Parts: sequence; structure tokens; C-alpha cells
Amino acid sequence: MKKSENQMKQYPKIVQIDKRGQIVIPKDIRAELDIDEGTGFWVYSIEDEGILLKKVEAEPLEKHEKILSKLEEKAPKLKIRKENIAKAVKKYKRTKKGKLDVI
Repeated sequence: MKKSENQMKQYPKIVQIDKRGQIVIPKDIRAELDIDEGTGFWVYSIEDEGILLKKVEAEPLEKHEKILSKLEEKAPKLKIRKENIAKAVKKYKRTKKGKLDVI
């Protein structure tokens, strides 16, 4: 029988929650699922079972053009230099995945 691409895997790892409510996703799992700092997740509660984390894929910068144009428009009022916005966008485009948290 052929494995489905979306088959759920069970990992023989136990993680514990810390006093701040955080858990560490093991490094090998993060590598396999391409999870790094800044990756977002939807969190679902599974009644009487636990939680499910669903990775949120980063959107390309083009989907944020409207927000960027509004930011540039309001830059003087926010005391932000337009050159710094342009630098941040350029830096964003050079990142591995173009995540907004880099800005």
C-alpha cells in the first residue's frame, strides 16, 4: 500500500510544557516540517484529547501591497522614514521565506 502525502506521523517523543505554557518542538521534527523561528500556527482544541497545531504558510509580499502603501502614506504622521520602509521590504524579500516578522 502506498503512503499518502498527507499521512499523519506519530513521533516517539515526549515534550513537557514549561511554567509559561510553552513546549519545544524537537529539532528533527522542525527540520522535517520546515519550521523555524517566526513560523505561525493555528491552534485547535481537540475535545478530551489535546491540541492540534496547523502551520500557517507565509504569504508572499505582494499580498501585503495595500498595507505597505497605506504605511508609506502615513509614514510622516507615524514618524517613520519612507527609506526605512523600503529597506525593510528589501530585507524581507531576501529572507528564506519572506516572513513579516523579519521587518
